[in-house]
Amino acid sequence: MRVVSLVPSLTEAIARSAPGALVGATDWCTHPADLDVERIGGTKNPGLDRIVALAPDLVIANEEENRAPDLEALREAGLQVLVTEVRDVPQAFRELARVVEACGALRPRWLDEAEEAWAALAPPSRRTTAVVPIWRRPWMVLGRDTFAGDVLSRLGVDHLYVTHEDRYPRIPLEELRAAAPDLVVLPDEPYRFTPDDGPEAFPGLPCALVSGRHLTWYGPSLAEAPRALGEALRAALR
Repeated sequence: MRVVSLVPSLTEAIARSAPGALVGATDWCTHPADLDVERIGGTKNPGLDRIVALAPDLVIANEEENRAPDLEALREAGLQVLVTEVRDVPQAFRELARVVEACGALRPRWLDEAEEAWAALAPPSRRTTAVVPIWRRPWMVLGRDTFAGDVLSRLGVDHLYVTHEDRYPRIPLEELRAAAPDLVVLPDEPYRFTPDDGPEAFPGLPCALVSGRHLTWYGPSLAEAPRALGEALRAALR
């Protein structure tokens, strides 16, 4: 198989499960660190000619990460495109199994370990409310029907815009502050929130700086996500 991945988390999953299958990946595909394949641009602006030139047997994409016109152009060029949809943790496991199988690999041990890690998660002893910014200038937060929102919910965190009509609504900072959440969750991607860039906007509120890879990626990182995210959330609430 010759595979091009347009989704960073799925790139990591394929690299771990079907070594040698990947021939192309986006500039944002940072895991594994030693991945040596053709870089074809970003998730939203891939170099379509470069992808076609690689003559892949399969292009792996995601309905949220990638633009429908790009995927249709690849199909019109004669390429097979597998489009995933991931809105919650169980769906992530199903789609990961589908991707691995499509790449000609056997079910990997890391996928079993990830499912076991989430199945073993104890029910939260208490629920915590949160706002979860993913961008600033303008401020954007998690809204309805998101994978990251489901991840947090399973860890006892209910984000306050879960019923918003938009999946990633733009909310003025003043409104985010006025919502008075128990916690502000600040991931390091897609916007790279840091101790010096983010918490200062929410004076008086505890802020949990978390790994975006653990919060938003569906791949091998799912095995360690419950522990890593849980530790970060608990530390912020002490």
